[in-house]
Amino acid sequence: SGSPLSPPAAVSQVTVRDALNQALDEELERDERVFLLGEEVAQYDGAYKISRGLWKKYGDKRVIDTPISEMGFTGIAVGAAMAGLRPVCEFMTFNFSMQAIDQVINSAAKTCYMSAGSIPVPIVFRGPNGASAGVAAQHSQCFAAWYGHCPGLKVVSPWSSEDAKGLLKASIRDDNPVVVLESELLYGVPFEMSEQAQSKEFVIPIGKAKIEKQGTHVTLVAHSRPVGHCLEAAAVLSKEGVECEVINLRTIRPMDIETVEASVAKTNHLVTVEGGWPQFGVGAEICARIMEGPAFNYLDAPAVRVTGADVPMPYAKILEDNSIPQVKDIVFAVKKALNI
Repeated sequence: SGSPLSPPAAVSQVTVRDALNQALDEELERDERVFLLGEEVAQYDGAYKISRGLWKKYGDKRVIDTPISEMGFTGIAVGAAMAGLRPVCEFMTFNFSMQAIDQVINSAAKTCYMSAGSIPVPIVFRGPNGASAGVAAQHSQCFAAWYGHCPGLKVVSPWSSEDAKGLLKASIRDDNPVVVLESELLYGVPFEMSEQAQSKEFVIPIGKAKIEKQGTHVTLVAHSRPVGHCLEAAAVLSKEGVECEVINLRTIRPMDIETVEASVAKTNHLVTVEGGWPQFGVGAEICARIMEGPAFNYLDAPAVRVTGADVPMPYAKILEDNSIPQVKDIVFAVKKALNI
């Protein structure tokens, strides 16, 4: 094994879908208080096949198909968490969590504080968030800013397979309500996963960003699918002599502003990228925090936001493409920030 020809530590390609499935499987096995509920999660193997095989393995008590009644099954899940279980509540898309937002915010998020800490609510709300493809306005909204706005919740937004597995496991183990915002368009995308990331004890701490690429000229901050767009834009800009530092936020609340500040102190320029709407968005919050903190003095130019268009998502493909940040939009924003 010590020979120079020995293979490096095993790295395999795993899709985000399989990484989430692994996380659920491992946590259901590890803790009998964990159970999964939602529409189509059991016999159908999940609307997006995230829960594939889990009903066959764990049965009706642990993997529960619900009626199409978000307000009802979310309320049941929150009550179960208050009574000591650890539910994972799947929304077929986060747009439908609007039906249950009273349960998520008024019941889950606020109870620990209002009970002076005596009633923890260990629940995970998860499912696809943000734009998919060709599903129009009622299925394409990003809720990172909505849920990130509310104290009492933790909110994570994974990009890679490693993010997805490590953050979902950390969320299930957390004693607070956690919102896990997945991207439907990433479910089938394979990412490299290290041997360590595939072990049963692999968790990613909530509230820590990750620097995906080191750079010196400009800081790009994104979460979820736009992290990939930032890396593509960084590759394009690198050919023109511009080195971007790309930060994968991973967690929306609590936000790791220290990692962003340290990067801005190095690059002196900031561009935020998100699929959500501009007003009161994640980028707006990052810009405000940088403005109020020590990194502001290091900025050589105003921070620039790249966001989704300020409209409900159109159905037509060409309009949809123009409503979501593309690589060219990020390149344009970087050049604007750097005045080139």
